[in-house]
Amino acid sequence: MYGEFYGFSEKPFTITPNPQFIYLSEHHREAFAHLLYGIDSHAGFIAMIGEVGTGKTTVLRTLLSQLDPEKYRSALIFNPCLSGEQLLASICREFRVSPDTCRDFGWLDALNLFLLEQHQAGRTVVLVVDEAQNLTPDVLEQVRMISNLETVHNKLIQIVLSGQPELNDLLNRHDLRQLSQRITVRCRLTPMSMRDTGEYIRHRLKVSGCRIPGLFSTGAVKRIYRFSRGVPRLINVACEQALVMAWTQESITVTPEIAARVIEIARQGSGRRGIWQRIHGWFWAGR
Repeated sequence: MYGEFYGFSEKPFTITPNPQFIYLSEHHREAFAHLLYGIDSHAGFIAMIGEVGTGKTTVLRTLLSQLDPEKYRSALIFNPCLSGEQLLASICREFRVSPDTCRDFGWLDALNLFLLEQHQAGRTVVLVVDEAQNLTPDVLEQVRMISNLETVHNKLIQIVLSGQPELNDLLNRHDLRQLSQRITVRCRLTPMSMRDTGEYIRHRLKVSGCRIPGLFSTGAVKRIYRFSRGVPRLINVACEQALVMAWTQESITVTPEIAARVIEIARQGSGRRGIWQRIHGWFWAGR
């Protein structure tokens, strides 16, 4: 479609996380620094809270890519809708750990042995659970039990819980107070500023191979920022649709008028449910 017209090597505003397009805003860098500090200080439990689409998964994938495999062993669990036993089994599989038996104590014993071996080798083990707001209280209790694996001086595993604001509500439950008290490092990922939104758009265009200076006008960026409120996923959706409309008009600039028209279509309350409305619906549904 518009890729050849604008000279893109690939589409710049897909909503699928792509490490090649990573841009860390000021807020993202702050969250990244908190996570790294918690891991390197062996805090044990770390929590990152952020609204839908603010880039939590991007920060986590950036973090994991920065961990030297010679010094760290890491695992990412991104489907936490599991029972306690299933979660423990998934963790072991991610670390390529095989127990002697498939019962709970078999998985836990095997994991403990793995953690002790890594500790003796001078490595830090990091477990990241994304979308942690979907964990049930009994599964979170299983996670707390995993965190009990420790030596006299250090926690053997550093656990990062990342999720939407509902995770805070979950952790504030009275029956989970033991877990909540163990979270010593907490950070909140908030939407980007106007300045970072502009830099984010320019960064993605540059990575995609764009050679057209000022493809998105200042006025268009301002309108997209006001619409998206600095949420990366909504920025991507708005920019994608703006590029499509600009291409259909054979315009080498996304003007404020084009951005306004795209946003107007997004907000229309008509009975028609086009692709924009479906994408917007997926966003607010948390997809």
